[in-house]
Amino acid sequence: MRRFLFPVLVFVLAGFVCATDKPNVLMILVDDLGRADYSACGTNDIRTPNIDRLYKEGIGFENFRASCCVCSPSRAALLTGRFPDRVGVPGVIRDVPEQNWGFLSPSAVLLPTVLRQVGYHSAIVGKWHLGLESPNTPNERGFDFFHGFLGDMMDDYWTHLRNGHNFMRRNDEVVQAKGHAADVFTQWACDYVEERAKTKQPWFLYLAYNAPHGPVQPPPEWLAKVKQRTPGMSEVRAKYVALVEHMDAGVGRVLDLLDTLKLAENTLVIFSSDNGGVLEQGANNGPFRSEKTHVYDGGLRVACAARWPGKIKAGTSTVRTAVTMDIFPTICDAAGAKAPANIEAVSFLPTLLGEVQPENPRMDYFTWREGGPRISGLTIEALRRGDWKFVHDSPFAPAELFNIKNDPYEAFDLSKKAPKIFNELRTALQKEMQKAGGVPWQKP
Repeated sequence: MRRFLFPVLVFVLAGFVCATDKPNVLMILVDDLGRADYSACGTNDIRTPNIDRLYKEGIGFENFRASCCVCSPSRAALLTGRFPDRVGVPGVIRDVPEQNWGFLSPSAVLLPTVLRQVGYHSAIVGKWHLGLESPNTPNERGFDFFHGFLGDMMDDYWTHLRNGHNFMRRNDEVVQAKGHAADVFTQWACDYVEERAKTKQPWFLYLAYNAPHGPVQPPPEWLAKVKQRTPGMSEVRAKYVALVEHMDAGVGRVLDLLDTLKLAENTLVIFSSDNGGVLEQGANNGPFRSEKTHVYDGGLRVACAARWPGKIKAGTSTVRTAVTMDIFPTICDAAGAKAPANIEAVSFLPTLLGEVQPENPRMDYFTWREGGPRISGLTIEALRRGDWKFVHDSPFAPAELFNIKNDPYEAFDLSKKAPKIFNELRTALQKEMQKAGGVPWQKP
């Protein structure tokens, strides 16, 4: 038996040494952030020095879209590298069965499971929103550690309850948290980073803030600061700006901790939002049409920046298109992990590293299933192929066609002027949606 021990020990130690050379990965996903709601975008009434820092110290994406116009599907896409309806999440997962429109497929392989194979410890801090019970809790789906909120949204940023239920957990333990939710998640993220800094094992932290999702409840002192700075700002916008700026300060705390612990140089940080902002709550989606819950670009275009000192050139930008699910294979490539062969996502790591990367030839489609009178349990859809975008934003209205190169704000419907392209894209969309038809989106 002893003659086998030394080779095995050498193999284990070699794997451990190799793991220590891998980068840590911090994925920051915020909730309902407007496309123009950070000051690096040129928006003058908001101050986000820490989000801006990621753009200044890394690369920004000008043509990045969420994989869906609402929460759960985008999160499913991020963690599986797949179109969300192909993993059973065409709509929002909720605690009320009559309002639930998704069930994360048991066969879907999530990012932490892949990263574990190359030595990573993985954690999620913050909003999960992909299942409230077994088998779809974070620890059951590959995360080594969970400290956050299982549900969709809190009814109050201080009580942390949803429909009277406490969905705050530390792994599978119900926990009572005190303070504003953004502060709670920031502290828990810092606690995790400090803990992992004591080890040599690489880590993946998925920090998912619920801000600035409604109800828009900034801490009073942050609201007062915004009002003092810009007294003419509307109450709605002031509250939203204050909530974003408060969240940005939390991002800054985590980035500063990476500096303090001397981890920044070996940490890939990616920042994005799950979908566009809600206009009536004060969000600013820039010039793009519409908002969250719509498949025009106001609901899909989101901020995205990545920083990796020494790997990503500071202060750069790219016009290459990408969507949320492409983050999955990008992180896999950076970590030296092999992504599952069946995913639709494409890594943009070459773009991050400054290499010439051809435009992705894939057609991106976006779909959302929801109840209520607007959609009635049906779906809305869009499909982008090159410069063309097919949009069916209501199941009860005609579909539209836009040339988003010439008309990036989707003002001029060309469905009647370019019927051949319109019909091609409509047929292509139908075929894509058929591929998801065999995946259940309700729990058996």
